[in-house]
Order: sequence, then structure tokens, then C-alpha cells
Amino acid sequence: MAPDTIYPKGKAAIREDWKRLPERLEQIVATWNHDRALRAMFQDEARLGCLSDALLLVSPVHFGSMRKIIHCDCDCFYAAVEMRDDPSLRGKPLAVGGRAEARGVIATCNYEARAFGVHSAMSTARALRLCPQLTLLPPDFRRYREVSQQILAIYRDYTPLVEPLSLDEAYLDVSGLEHCRGSATLMAEEIRARIRAEVRITASAGIAPNKFLAKVASDWNKPDGQFVIRPQDVDAFVAALPVSRIFGVGKVTATRLQKHGARTCGDLRAWELARLIGEFGRFGTALHQLCRGIDERPVRPDRVRKSLSVETTYARDLPDLAACHAELPALIAEFRRRFAKLSAPRPVHQAMIKVKFADFTQTTAECASAAPDEPVWAALLDEAWARRERPVRLLGVGVRFADVAACGAEENQPGLFE
Repeated sequence: MAPDTIYPKGKAAIREDWKRLPERLEQIVATWNHDRALRAMFQDEARLGCLSDALLLVSPVHFGSMRKIIHCDCDCFYAAVEMRDDPSLRGKPLAVGGRAEARGVIATCNYEARAFGVHSAMSTARALRLCPQLTLLPPDFRRYREVSQQILAIYRDYTPLVEPLSLDEAYLDVSGLEHCRGSATLMAEEIRARIRAEVRITASAGIAPNKFLAKVASDWNKPDGQFVIRPQDVDAFVAALPVSRIFGVGKVTATRLQKHGARTCGDLRAWELARLIGEFGRFGTALHQLCRGIDERPVRPDRVRKSLSVETTYARDLPDLAACHAELPALIAEFRRRFAKLSAPRPVHQAMIKVKFADFTQTTAECASAAPDEPVWAALLDEAWARRERPVRLLGVGVRFADVAACGAEENQPGLFE
């Protein structure tokens, strides 16, 4: 393994990164302990007598310190497009979402509406109570997808490694590129300026050595701002980060951690891996990595989504089937909101529901459905709950997408929002 395949910028970069080795040692040890493939590579290189190459494998760069990841997130995307196309809406509380009488929810809202306490995933009825003067518009997904494609084209002018997460956000891997003298910070500024000039909406950006931190950073200076987490600042930044900012940690998990004294990622580092796994199962391994700022996930432009689901863990167990049914509309509303943000959803071919009972056993019920609605998910809930008939701590609803090469235009997809 040639050193310049890992350090494309040469030996000077090697020396500079080795100077920072002590501050990265904790991350190196944690990843080494849990990465069998890395240990095997090290042993292979050492056996061949290539000790220097073997050592390079466990240098800070292998653990992401040299990667440059940008997370771009458009500001109140649907509302921004509506205000762009109708300037009379600017300066007024505005939301995009479903009608209150149809138990609709808010997909997004502008910052004027947020000042009244309105936010995405809130029921439209409650949003109108908080802000009676709220202007409510139905979503126009065809138009939003067209705008999203414009923005993706801008990203791809800088790197082919673009991973869209939804219509309004994406990861970009700009490691080793020549644009803007190789500066990810300058690239993010230029990309945001182009979105403002060419698309006429604003976007925020986060720049960091990995995906987890880039996404955290993009929310730091919203709206229309950006924030950089430098490799040498990762350890201190993450140590002070509230556990609620860790990807996958919801209100219930955050509350559990805080009750055990873990309010920040620095607090959580005191927990051994075995304890985290005992408390949170497989997610405990992710917590052990993320609270140390470790995230080796690559930016994957070819990632194909096979399913979409949302789930909620309840602070108090739902005592019976009726209580579960009462929670179903809110779950479905959140699912519809996330489905609407997909940039190019494939046809749906299955509906599914997940139930985790109070004793931590769980079950999943599925059925064929091209356009599932509340009665479909309700029937699956009945089926799943009947298997154990006991209090429920978690509910989830979702769909699986058809495994086809070509998906057709969105008008061929049965309406999940009609």
C-alpha cells in the first residue's frame, strides 16, 4: 500500500498529522478495538515487512481527519420556494402542509411562522391556533423536485460524490479537490452563493471531517450561514455536544441518558461499550463511536433507498390497542412529511408496521399495498398487537419500495397525500 494513496498531499501532510496524534489517540484506540478489517490489514502489511505502511493504516487520517465533508441544507425549503415564486408572501407567517379539517400536518414553515411556535410535523390545527394569521399553502411536490434538481446540478459541478438525503439536503465529499484551492470552507461559500443567485433561495452548510459532524454543523448558523468543525477541534467540540444532538437520539433516549448523568457526549464517553450495548442494543455501538466524533460512513452517490419508516418510543408504555390506535395518526403524518421530501421515490409495494412491547420483544406486520393509508396501517397494527397483547413502548410505520430498474414519473405513483 503506497503512502500517497492514503495521503494524496504528500509527506508534509503525514508529518503534520502525526504531530496531532496524541489528541486523536482515543479515537484511534476506540476504532481499532472494533474494526476487525483494519486489524487484518495492519497484520498483513506488517507480515510483509511493510511496517511503515502498516502504521499509516492507524494514523489519524485513516479515521477521517483528512476527509472534507459538506452537508448542505436549504432553509425552510418548501416555504422558500413559495416565497420566491410569490414575493407577496415574504415577511408573513407562511406554512406548507395539509388542511386542518383533513388532520393535516405542517411540512415546513418560514421563520416568521416559527416565531409563533409553529414547526414542521405539528398538526395544522394546532399551528393555526398558535398563529391565526398563518398563510397555509398545499405542497407542490413537482415544483419542489424541479428546484431540487437545479441545486443537485450545482453540487455536482464540484464533486461527483453527492449523496442526496431528501429534496432539500445532501452530503458532498470534496476531499482532495482543486476547486477553491482545495478549501471546503470556500467551496461551501461558493455553492451557497450560487444557490442564492441561480435558484433564488438560501442554504446553510456544515463542513467537517465526517457526515455526522457536518450535519450537526449545518444547523449551527441557520439560516443562510455555515459552520466549520476543523479536525483538530473535533474532540473538544463533540465532548461539549449535548447527547440530544447525536444522530438517532430522540427525546426518550436523551431523557434516559440524562437520568444516568450523561448530558453531553463527554459524559457519555465514561460509559463502557458493554454498558451501552446492554442499555441500547446495537445502537449502543453507534453511540460509543459518535460520542467520540467517529463516523466512517462514506458519501454514497449510488445509495438506493429500499424502505422508509418512522417510529416513536413513548415515555410511558401504551397500555392497550386503543391507545396504540390513538397514536397512529401522528406517526402517519410524520411518515408522509418524510416521504414528501424524497427526491425521487420509487413505487411503493408494501406497507409495514413495527411494534415493540414493554418486555422489549418486537414484531413486524406487512402487506402488499401501492398506496397505504390509515386503514391499511390500522389493520396491520391490529395484526401485530394480537401476537403479544401487552403494553407497547414503540410504534413504527413505513413502506418498502419496489425493486425495479425504472420507476416512472411521480404522477404514476399512487397518491400517498390525496
